[in-house]
Amino acid sequence: MRKWFFICVGLLVLMPSLHAQFNERPILNKENEDKKFLNWGYFLGFNQYDFKFDYEENARDVLVSKTLGFNVGLIGEMRINNFLDLRFEPGLHYTARNLGFPGFDEERDAIREVKSTYINFPLLLKVSAKRFGNWKPFLIGGGSTSLNLGSNETSLDDNSSGTFRMTKWVYNYELGFGIDFYLEYFKFTPSIRGVFALTDELIRDNDPNSPWTGNIDGMRTRGLFVNFTFE
Repeated sequence: MRKWFFICVGLLVLMPSLHAQFNERPILNKENEDKKFLNWGYFLGFNQYDFKFDYEENARDVLVSKTLGFNVGLIGEMRINNFLDLRFEPGLHYTARNLGFPGFDEERDAIREVKSTYINFPLLLKVSAKRFGNWKPFLIGGGSTSLNLGSNETSLDDNSSGTFRMTKWVYNYELGFGIDFYLEYFKFTPSIRGVFALTDELIRDNDPNSPWTGNIDGMRTRGLFVNFTFE
């Protein structure tokens, strides 16, 4: 998380168009941007998904190897007042995780590659501070539901055949923060957000004593998003 935070900060510092943001009396850009009842935009970004496992009995943990994925989506924002906005941010999130199960001698049994393409539907409340010149910090949070297109939920095969299965629908809550920068022609916003699944996503193997899923009481997604928004 700290690495991505410093990347965001570095990108902002390197952008010459942001130099005027920190003048004592900057020329105000997009003065009426936040006065409209409805705003629209899009976002691009990166993600890193993880799993949180709970176990029936104490045993060696399932190891999760994380990779860097990407996000892309649209933004619809409804103004409530000067400090509150309701946002709907449907997006496509692609990620991959490798799971290492303990107790196996052969790699084909010990490793499961979990590729997921989520269509995410978050409804979020954005709480902003007062605008300072051409920038404004904010907190954001809310609930979301995600459709996992790579879940294998309906597959009859399980881990004994090399197929790792997850539920198709996931319910989450999301929390984050960011800064709105008002540029000459548009509003640019870097933000960092965490996503936390509320529901158990694991579909157990057909064998209740499966060495892959038998001892798992719950498996829930944990993720980190770094998004760059253009409005």
